[in-house]
Amino acid sequence: DVVETQEHYKSRWRSIWIMYLTMFLSSVGFSIVIMSVWPYLQKIDPTADASFLGWIIASYSIGQMVASPLFGLWSNYRPRREPLVVSTAISVAANCLYAYVHVPHSHNKYYMLTARALVGFGAGNVAVVRSYIAGATSLTERTSAMANTSACQAVGFILGPVFQTCFTLIGEEGITWKLVHLQLNMYTAPVLFGALLGVINIILIFAIFREHRVDDMGRQCKSVNFEGEESSVLDQDAEGNVDHVAVVAINLLFFVILFVFAVFETIATPLTMDMYSWTRKEAVFYNGIILSVVGIESVIVFLVVKTLSKKTGERAILHGGLLIVLVGFFILLPWGKKLPNIQWQEIKNNSIPRTTSTEMLMPFWSLQAMQLPSNHTVEPVGCPVTQSWCLNTPMIYLAQYISSDILIGLGYPVCNVMSYTLYSKILGPKPQGVYMGWLTASGSGARILGPVFVSQIYTHLGPRWAFSLICGVVVVSLLLLEIVYKRLIAFSVRYGRMQE
Repeated sequence: DVVETQEHYKSRWRSIWIMYLTMFLSSVGFSIVIMSVWPYLQKIDPTADASFLGWIIASYSIGQMVASPLFGLWSNYRPRREPLVVSTAISVAANCLYAYVHVPHSHNKYYMLTARALVGFGAGNVAVVRSYIAGATSLTERTSAMANTSACQAVGFILGPVFQTCFTLIGEEGITWKLVHLQLNMYTAPVLFGALLGVINIILIFAIFREHRVDDMGRQCKSVNFEGEESSVLDQDAEGNVDHVAVVAINLLFFVILFVFAVFETIATPLTMDMYSWTRKEAVFYNGIILSVVGIESVIVFLVVKTLSKKTGERAILHGGLLIVLVGFFILLPWGKKLPNIQWQEIKNNSIPRTTSTEMLMPFWSLQAMQLPSNHTVEPVGCPVTQSWCLNTPMIYLAQYISSDILIGLGYPVCNVMSYTLYSKILGPKPQGVYMGWLTASGSGARILGPVFVSQIYTHLGPRWAFSLICGVVVVSLLLLEIVYKRLIAFSVRYGRMQE
């Protein structure tokens, strides 16, 4: 065992901070264009319909789901700088491609789809980031480091739309640089800004990032990720088998956590338009404010949970977080007698919408925008009569909705951090790249299936069925947590090398 020097400690934490920055930039890459994808798509390719938008939005998560295990496997056997630099370079190139999707004379929508899928593929490096942080921190440091990582990710999701809003000042036309066929406008400036941040990130990885590894007690040890003579040296604490039952259980719990949050994000706009007769503009604006507040709440929770976990332990906090999420969705069930306002205009104009299988993936507010008849001068508001449940399902009061937002905004970040922390502790000194890749992939899969699930259940059966099924899923996950509760312990504790 090698005692850690002060110089090693500082270098180790500088590298961890570079990983925080990489996580932040990864989430910014997703959210910085999310509000402008639809108008940009309409501008560059009039043949693109609402269903294609759904695939563009889903392509990011699909790309990340495919890439995460691959980059994780790479990081298990080679210096992590390699997959980090390559993945970030892919994101930079993908952002540049997005800025040029207007140039081809045809099939522009497919270029945009490719660009977003490649941005998601580059974001598969979060598996490398989390595996590095798990290996570079002791058990006592782990929860705090994982919470900081998730906080950086959350801040990225919050600030992305803020950056996008600032770039709208450039306008739709903007500036054209004919020599390189570049249009700098409100649609391309955000991705070029993202590409610039990616280049800075690559420079910092080369300049500051160093491979470090400590064991669960914080003692410096050697790793397969080091270059040179140390490449084949492992410490004896790695002996022993990983508890794969606990690993699978955490993957399932993490899938549920991200699944229900994806449902929550997806349902916000259509639910408020149906229940409160908000227009599209009002729904996007008010929900944008609500989600921003929830994002800030989540960052605060990430910071608080670091201290709380030292007193109660990660398993108890994960249990509490799932219970809070369950209460949040239970509150959303329709309890009153008052029915929502009915939108009759759809029948008067013979515009009953038909939802295709590909339209399941797209945001509801965009779908409704596509289905409005051309002879409308005033946007119809209320619950569409084409959704038969609107005629007999009580409305969800605004107080219910806001209370639910607050609770889910509290429970989700708790579950997110505890899942990653417990997972990394269960894996212990084993190389975690592939395992973290699978965990990231399960989360990406949940973000793809969540909107598909809620679009079908909510549209055809209504909020009572949708939220009841979600409550059922969370109850099953709580039962699973109870079954495996005693197995969710650190690798070193399991083999008697440390006390819990």
